[in-house]
Amino acid sequence: MKQILIIDDEANIRKSLADILQDEGFTVLVAENGEQGLDKLRAESIDLVLLDIWMPGRDGIATLRQIREEFPEQTVIMMSGHGTIETAVKATRLGAFDFIEKPLSLEKVLHSIEQANRVGQLVNENRALKASIAKEHEMIGSSAPILELKKQIELAAPTSGWVLITGENGTGKELVARSIHSQSLRNAKPFVEVNCAAIPEELIESELFGHEKGAFTGATAQRKGKFDLANDGTLFLDEIGDMSLKTQAKILRILQEKKFERVGGSRTIEVDVRVIAATNKDLGTQIREGNFREDLFYRLNVLPFHVPPLRERTADVIPLAKHFLRFFCQQEGRPEKSFDAGAIEALAAYSWPGNVRELKNIAERLVIMTPDMIIKSEHLPQEIAVRNSNLDSRSNQNYPDSLRDARDSFEREFIIRKLKEQNWNVSKTAEMIEIERSNLHRKIKTYEIELKKG
Repeated sequence: MKQILIIDDEANIRKSLADILQDEGFTVLVAENGEQGLDKLRAESIDLVLLDIWMPGRDGIATLRQIREEFPEQTVIMMSGHGTIETAVKATRLGAFDFIEKPLSLEKVLHSIEQANRVGQLVNENRALKASIAKEHEMIGSSAPILELKKQIELAAPTSGWVLITGENGTGKELVARSIHSQSLRNAKPFVEVNCAAIPEELIESELFGHEKGAFTGATAQRKGKFDLANDGTLFLDEIGDMSLKTQAKILRILQEKKFERVGGSRTIEVDVRVIAATNKDLGTQIREGNFREDLFYRLNVLPFHVPPLRERTADVIPLAKHFLRFFCQQEGRPEKSFDAGAIEALAAYSWPGNVRELKNIAERLVIMTPDMIIKSEHLPQEIAVRNSNLDSRSNQNYPDSLRDARDSFEREFIIRKLKEQNWNVSKTAEMIEIERSNLHRKIKTYEIELKKG
């Protein structure tokens, strides 16, 4: 805190305060009324304002209201020689940091400034931390699927609708959930994550709903559950398809009634949470097989989101790779590295079965394990570099004699690749490449493609 503005109609107080604060190392500006003070705030970068309440014209309370309107984060300490509890309460409600009575005590003034400085540092650190977290969870990409996903998030986030996110492992379902929360009206409240697949069945009720002391062996104290912790915020139920039917029934009850009891307790606790669920499973199949409640599915599936795999948005591979490389260089305190043309070609040609998570892990490994500043194709994992070499060698082979043969050759290889990606499931492959299943069966027969078991 370096620059302080004193707003007071008494010249001797302005001078004595300014002299003291200058001796303490501050730069001091002065104003004799509210209007002058506001003009200086608009013209200068002020760290703290010492504002008198009783002034002719625009008094301190009116000036504070205007400061709050124009500079909502400005730190203000109020001063008054006619202070009352009512006035102090009013100033505090308007956002004043402190209230000091006149005649001013030097110790009180300096102590209040010191406390304001500490709070300001914490606010700045918190803001920087939030910015860092937001950067870490930033959605990178400009492909058509990711732009559509961002548009859907922008529309859905400010509402209170519950969300169900589907997608393969590693596509970034948690990232979508965090993005929805950060753009929602609950963004100042907690975002609480529960990995339903990682919690043992016998502990998941305690994890979600909490427990009372003595509820079971080892329950030595009362413990709040995730629903309690997420109150007024967002609860992210990741891998909800792995939750038991028994727990699903209790989740459904909470979602409908917005209240629950802790394990071993009888007191009803009311909560207000926005639930975002995610799964890598086909819940339609899970419902048919009796592994997932149909009523819970329809309760959660108010706002459905699907996160496409990385192979369906290949335009995002290189921007993501460069982003992760910069991120991990900064995190590890390393000089910034870059990819050469060969590495970029290899990364772009790879199918990324592990999706964005695989790309992120590889970028971290390259930052830590590659001493060179330029990352080349030989630095990449073998499965990526070898695939690129195969592409290079194939490109040097003789082309088919006719355009029709070239088209047929490409189409056969394309269909085989897509069948492999869908574990040789003809229906899913036909849906992905947007042709009728009967048409795909004809092509499989024409090109003599052997279907394999997944």
